[in-house]
Amino acid sequence: MQKFSLNYINIVCGKEDSIKNCIILFHGYGGDGKDISTLAYSWKRHLDNTIIICPDGHEMCSINPSGRQWFDLSVDDPDYILERAISAEKKISDFINEIKNFYKLENKNIYLAGFSQGCMISLNLAFRFDEAFNSIIGFSGKIIDKNYLSKKIKNNSRIFLIHGDKDDIVDPSNLLDAKDFFIRHKININTKIIENCGHNISAEASTLALKFIKENLNK
Repeated sequence: MQKFSLNYINIVCGKEDSIKNCIILFHGYGGDGKDISTLAYSWKRHLDNTIIICPDGHEMCSINPSGRQWFDLSVDDPDYILERAISAEKKISDFINEIKNFYKLENKNIYLAGFSQGCMISLNLAFRFDEAFNSIIGFSGKIIDKNYLSKKIKNNSRIFLIHGDKDDIVDPSNLLDAKDFFIRHKININTKIIENCGHNISAEASTLALKFIKENLNK
């Protein structure tokens, strides 16, 4: 049964009536919830009392009609991209609040995780909330607009960013740029560059992210 405002796939780790944590996984540009759910299924047997929710982007992808997007990237204009990302923030924030209300969770029980554009939107919207999330985990992403984000930081959610050193879609230098930004804003951030990895979530990246989640999990 559809409970929330975005289409989604959910993977329950343990029993649904004892959910204490939620991981929301945001797919990349042109992907969908089913696409990113492969990562969720690889984590499932290692977690308990947790639900992993993989929503579809609210827009059809402008360059891949069979996929979805969180904001349009077909126009090479930073102001336009930021405008579309800000528009997406409201829809995703509503979705997060629906999850919190349904499962009776607080931000401290919720992880925001995403690949590429999913990482970008996670970083863009997480800090507009008054209360910190448990963690933000980002694969192969970047900060959309540092000037915008610096004015919107309201919490100190911890961050773990992972990037492949051979990424030819989102340059790995963006990880170092984000690390510097968040350190200057006194946000706890961990980073990892994966050797010989392109624009994808490698087995090593998945394992490191799962380890980070388990270390910070509410029992």
